[in-house]
Amino acid sequence: MSIKTQFSIKDLENLSGVKAHTIRIWEKRYHLLNPDRSDTNIRQYDLDNLKRLLDITFLYEEGHKISKIAEYENQEIKKIIANSAGNNHNKFALTSFKNAMLNFDAQLFNNTYQSLLAELGFRKLFFEVFVPFLEEIGILWHTNTIDISHERFIAELIKRKTILHIENQREYHPSSNDEITFCLFAPPNEMHDLGLLYTNFELEKAGFNTIYLGPNTPLESLPLQLNTVKKVVFVSYMTLQPSMEEMHSYLEKFHDLTKIKTGTSLWIMGPRARCIDDAKIQKNIYPIRTFNEFTSKVTEIKNAY
Repeated sequence: MSIKTQFSIKDLENLSGVKAHTIRIWEKRYHLLNPDRSDTNIRQYDLDNLKRLLDITFLYEEGHKISKIAEYENQEIKKIIANSAGNNHNKFALTSFKNAMLNFDAQLFNNTYQSLLAELGFRKLFFEVFVPFLEEIGILWHTNTIDISHERFIAELIKRKTILHIENQREYHPSSNDEITFCLFAPPNEMHDLGLLYTNFELEKAGFNTIYLGPNTPLESLPLQLNTVKKVVFVSYMTLQPSMEEMHSYLEKFHDLTKIKTGTSLWIMGPRARCIDDAKIQKNIYPIRTFNEFTSKVTEIKNAY
């Protein structure tokens, strides 16, 4: 599959949040963009046009008049954005990370990340910036606005940072609770494991031992963990799998495979957790639908042990 380098005005609308009608006005009145035309006279925008629109949108949403922005050279726009970044880190990050993704620019991603990390800390950065950003990227991919390679590139960069924080935490804050172990896994065919990785980060930060099995873990492998620890809490992060039609049979199978050890439980996190009918599941299975619910459960267990 070739990487997308030409974008329609609808793609620009999806990526920038600016209506196509407004983009046409900016283009005609202020000459902010310079599209090519297809043989059938349809506008086609290259990557430079798209990145310029993202920068213009950031300044416009910061209160700069579009007529004034039209007078700026690209370098001046970049400088103003850099100076404004501290005042609105969410919008700045969205613009910068999109540019990094579209241009496969790991250095831009790293520079933006380091700036935000110093200001926000990792937990706030993950939930205020990464989570909404990845949700938007997922929508852009499903609408064919971006190529899957864009989504994979940026998701892998975020994953690396999360793993780095887990490793650093292990070095400076070793686990202090040997009574209970959390075993983290994602179901077969579940492509997304960033949420699971971050959950691992929070559990280790709280002082718990973890066993990280990762994505594509068959249920049949879980009973092996029951022989190695005193008490185990399984944690699964479900974004796309299992399907809602298969969910309750999947949970019944989990219960049948793990009931040999008293006190074993399963926490289910991610978008799929919001769709589970509590009345149809075993009492040792807990859908956790918000981060506050998760932190409350962690605190509850920490106080109990």
